[in-house]
Amino acid sequence: MIYLGYFLFLFCGITRVMASYPIWWSLAVGHQYTSLGTQPILCSSIPGLVPKQLRFCRNYVEIMPSVAEGVKIGIQECQHQFRGRRWNCTTINDNLAIFGPVLDKATRESAFVHAIASAGVAFAVTRACSEGSATICGCDTRRKGPPGEGWKWGGCSEDVEFGSMVSREFADARENRPDARSAMNRQNNEAGRVTITDHMYLKCKCHGLSGSCEVKTCWWSQPDFRVIGDYMKDKYDSASEMVVEKHRESRGWVETLRPKYTFFKPPTETDLVYYESSPNFCEPNPETGSFGTRDRICNLTSHGIDGCDLLCCGRGHDTQTEKRKEKCHCIFHWCCYVSCQECTRVYDVHTCK
Repeated sequence: MIYLGYFLFLFCGITRVMASYPIWWSLAVGHQYTSLGTQPILCSSIPGLVPKQLRFCRNYVEIMPSVAEGVKIGIQECQHQFRGRRWNCTTINDNLAIFGPVLDKATRESAFVHAIASAGVAFAVTRACSEGSATICGCDTRRKGPPGEGWKWGGCSEDVEFGSMVSREFADARENRPDARSAMNRQNNEAGRVTITDHMYLKCKCHGLSGSCEVKTCWWSQPDFRVIGDYMKDKYDSASEMVVEKHRESRGWVETLRPKYTFFKPPTETDLVYYESSPNFCEPNPETGSFGTRDRICNLTSHGIDGCDLLCCGRGHDTQTEKRKEKCHCIFHWCCYVSCQECTRVYDVHTCK
């Protein structure tokens, strides 16, 4: 059984409500709102919130649009990272469970989605605070310390601690049960947040005449979220398989996780964990949420998972030609524009049978 909440959110210009069963929170915005941040969010109208989430929403209502934006960022990054995999983070329109039942099990895929969504929320809230989008948060003034040689502190250091706190308080509110799935979700949620903190870097800007660097100011900044996605994808590939152990305590039976293979190092705070095997995702299966790989575009020259042999699961592939109009024979003219011709090129497109 999975103890995860629904979320509903509205993105700018979209009035259709989307919801997700396997993500850990709810964020509902009514059809009367036409864009994020232009209208107040009514926390009491959000279905599925536990009391702790409801209190948090009321106390931090102005950053709830950033929470929704963070979920969106996480889903988009998931789809980018898995674009060449059998499971490609497909979402379902007009369905409460936007990933379908694929995340009902404690698999690697579920571990990744929890981690990247948790990281997305921390990232989006942190960025919104540094941009002045919310009055309850702002720049980080705690992590400065003495400046280095040739530069001084300036700009707005991003307050990743606040962003991580928002993600932790809201995302982990439901993960307080003494079972294995809650323990797994907490580990993976935190892995996403810690990854953001670990990848903070010192960003600097030069000041002076004609681009000289007479004065250099620096501040702490988050990396591009693609860096986080790439790192978490590596963690997906090396995720730690766990086994469930039951212990009897004063409050009753408690489930914990331990590494299945003792000769591997135990997972760190940035490692993903899982304890159930994934389906192969080759064939459509409504019970597992697999869409199969029929009609998926494959790479004929690749020997990896995106290649036609592996992606098509040995069923073979079809090839058809496709004409595309592209810019060609481009010439730079002084000064300053580029002129191009339009060429029609023929490509071979390979799809799984």
